[in-house]
Amino acid sequence: RLECYTAPAENQPELQAQGVDRKQTFEAAAAALRSPSALDRLCQLFNLSNFDRDVLLLCVAIEFHVDFASLLAAAQGNAQSNHPTLGLALAVLPNPDWRSIAPDAPLRYWRLIEIGAGNALTLSPLKLDERILHYLLGTQSLDARLASMVEPLTLDGELVSSHQVLAEQIAALWTQKARGRLPVIQLSGAESDSKKSIAATVCHICDLRSIVLPVQAIPLATDELDTFIRLWHRETILSDSIIFLDCDEMDADLARTRAILRVLQSIDRCLFVASRERLRVGQRPVVNFEVGLPHFDEQSQVWQRSIAQLAPKFDGQIDKLVSQFNLSPTTIRAACTEAAGHLQLDTENDLSNILWDACRWQARPRLDELAQQIPPAADWENLVLPDSQREILREVAAHVRQRVTVYQTWGFGAKNSRGLGISALFAGSSGTGKTLAAEVLAQELRLDLYRIDLSSVVSKYIGETEKNLRRVFDAAEYGGAILLFDEADALFGKRSEVKDAKDRYANIEVSYLLQRMESYPGLAILTTNLKSAIDPAFLRRIRFVTQFPFPDATQRAEIWRRIFPRNTPTEGLDFIKLGRLNIAGGNIRNIALNGAFLAADRGESVQMKHLLHAAQTEYSKLEKSLTEAEIGGWV
Repeated sequence: RLECYTAPAENQPELQAQGVDRKQTFEAAAAALRSPSALDRLCQLFNLSNFDRDVLLLCVAIEFHVDFASLLAAAQGNAQSNHPTLGLALAVLPNPDWRSIAPDAPLRYWRLIEIGAGNALTLSPLKLDERILHYLLGTQSLDARLASMVEPLTLDGELVSSHQVLAEQIAALWTQKARGRLPVIQLSGAESDSKKSIAATVCHICDLRSIVLPVQAIPLATDELDTFIRLWHRETILSDSIIFLDCDEMDADLARTRAILRVLQSIDRCLFVASRERLRVGQRPVVNFEVGLPHFDEQSQVWQRSIAQLAPKFDGQIDKLVSQFNLSPTTIRAACTEAAGHLQLDTENDLSNILWDACRWQARPRLDELAQQIPPAADWENLVLPDSQREILREVAAHVRQRVTVYQTWGFGAKNSRGLGISALFAGSSGTGKTLAAEVLAQELRLDLYRIDLSSVVSKYIGETEKNLRRVFDAAEYGGAILLFDEADALFGKRSEVKDAKDRYANIEVSYLLQRMESYPGLAILTTNLKSAIDPAFLRRIRFVTQFPFPDATQRAEIWRRIFPRNTPTEGLDFIKLGRLNIAGGNIRNIALNGAFLAADRGESVQMKHLLHAAQTEYSKLEKSLTEAEIGGWV
């Protein structure tokens, strides 16, 4: 048509006859194809008119025909105008339609073509979008503007039976409806790895591609978000793929939430959205599936399959791992891989200990961002307490160790699922050994210890405190870590008379914490300086309550005997005299440490004179005065 448009009148009949022959040749070739051509599929997918199609072909031709630019320039009577324009398309192509170039028409709405700068719209250069060019050539490559945002969703091993059932339910839902009108499939819950595995299985069943899109990749600016949505919507159509919108790590941000909802409402295709809590998606229908970790027996089966290559016989150990670590199949396989690496380095290592530590390492990253890990360095020898308190602590350790026997083997867990969590309250003034006792338990049980400062968790905004606590417990459940909630007074306290909604919500927050502690599969410890400030109704829901007394002179002397490491050089220390200092164990440690620094700086062994100076500093910090009864005869 361009040749006819530029040729002299006498050549028109011959060129038109050639055009008819070419058309017949093209039609015969198209009929011989086993499936529609990429161009025909594109026209069908985006509802393009014949004029739209020819505009696309005009932009395609210049990419491959070296002489086409000169033909365009000749058609437009300007050597500089060697590019397709709307004006040329309207003049040359059949069935011209000005509406085809409107902003909401398919060519521009779906970003199939780009319009360059020009003095007038009809004179502005037209260019085919690169992603569309690759599609027409039969190359399925992700749009370069989107590729850096995503990762593929791949199958990672076989699903456990409960998750396989969910995948089949979702696949059945999709096969019953037209794809363009499907509801959003929402996978809620704290278990992110299993959500991806379920989605990948669904896509495999339905023979669809899938792409993971992190929520952080969604722009917040309106113009950027509009382009983002249209490009992604176009991509799902071109590649017949499904977006897995990963919102598991989403921060509570109003602007981000609005952007996510707009994405879900605008992309009218198959969509997964993974989130810890259910999202409301406005007018679009949503089907929610709660995804939890595999239950005890399923985790045991995954362990058995994963360990088979390491140790064909691992009797009695799998139950201990499953009872302590609540892991996804992906994490279990990762722990076994890590253990295999350790065994290659040292075949004499105990596989049970290696797997136990590998599980701890796999579970840590989830909690490291939410709490402070305390590496346990103390054992029972370091803990100076009355026998009754020590006995309670040993009972706590026994409950944690024997959970699988009592709950699983003996059936207490099946008889009553409430109150299976092991909770403890450590009460006592500052420095009396509450945190030290938690360290001793962590060391005894070979578990990680994490401290959560409740004063930073509690929020003045309604609902935020529960959300913060939920994140902590959800993350901790993977590794059964020991949770130490410091400063419980910040949240607990005697329930005051409910006068308004704020009072009612404060009680709800306390109840939520106790509820999670009762269901938490590990050990949760609360500390408080004042037990009497906690409502007795709350105390009844805590399994162990231990009062850490202020140490007497004999106990203080014993703390002094044990406070110095074996490698510390000491000289002439009188522990009976040191025990006269009327302070708690935490202050004793500060004095011992500061005295050691003074002695080291002077090149001397730790002596009473160094501890006297350190005691004066510590008492000054406490705004107390040393008495002659405490330090008489020290030096």
